[in-house]
Amino acid sequence: MGKHRAPVVRVVLLCPGQGAQRVGMGRDLADRFAAARDVFAAADDALDFPLSTLAWEGPESELTLTHNAQPAILVHSLAVFAVIRGAVDPSLGAGHSLGEYSAYAMSGCLRVADAVRLVRRRGELMLEAGKQRPGTMAAVVGLDAERVLAICESESGEGRVVVAANFNAPDQTVISGDPEAVTRAAERLKEVGAKRVLLLKVSGAFHSPLMTPAQVGLRQELDQVELADPRFPVVANATGEPVTNAAEARGLLAKQLSSPVQWVASMEYAGGAVGDEATFLEVGPGSVLSGLLKRIVTDRAAESLGTADEVTEFMDQHG
Repeated sequence: MGKHRAPVVRVVLLCPGQGAQRVGMGRDLADRFAAARDVFAAADDALDFPLSTLAWEGPESELTLTHNAQPAILVHSLAVFAVIRGAVDPSLGAGHSLGEYSAYAMSGCLRVADAVRLVRRRGELMLEAGKQRPGTMAAVVGLDAERVLAICESESGEGRVVVAANFNAPDQTVISGDPEAVTRAAERLKEVGAKRVLLLKVSGAFHSPLMTPAQVGLRQELDQVELADPRFPVVANATGEPVTNAAEARGLLAKQLSSPVQWVASMEYAGGAVGDEATFLEVGPGSVLSGLLKRIVTDRAAESLGTADEVTEFMDQHG
């Protein structure tokens, strides 16, 4: 918070997850803002490899790999926050899957270097788990979550697993599991009225029991990292409830890998927990979470801050 300026905008920070990456992400921020440039440099040092070059120049085939995309998105989000932090007063943070780490880093719960290394390792563990037991995911659009859950349950069993993995919006749920079970569930879901069932290009069945080996490895990594109590509450994906202490954050970050992302519950909580004067800011690449927010809490809108121009406009208004 700046010493000589009137604060500041009360905000809810929304941090995007995997899929938001694109070649060139964050380069304009680093060119325009020293604070953003410093975050990218710190991440390169933490990983001992030029993540910034990969994010800015590609190739896309490398950037989209789970263990590269996750730290690249996190660093982009943290670079934006480094620029705006003096102009905002966060009441709450929330992030989608990987984005939960971004929110904890913004809250001071995780050091930037530790967050970058953790999500890099998280991506590697997820990739390894996907190789050990191949899985896939599919987005189900136009059907309520209860029917998705029921069909997943009916298609699981006899060694097959398919579960609801991301509750993204009231009419959008992502399913995850063994390829055969996901395919069978997808066919059933279309039969009962899903508008679309879209197979996702992923390297594993994320947020499902198939990620249990990755969860074990991630817990070991988390146990070696020092966490502080967050300066503002962060809504946990696994519960849709706010976290205010380091021990709870540690446990829920590990649990998150094999648990569904409760994004609908998270946004319903956020919408009710903060007053009308709080501004929702999607901090990082893209505007996916802004779109989901409108579908969950219809009287709320989020402002996307990802590009240098968007950040400059925000700072001109509030800095």
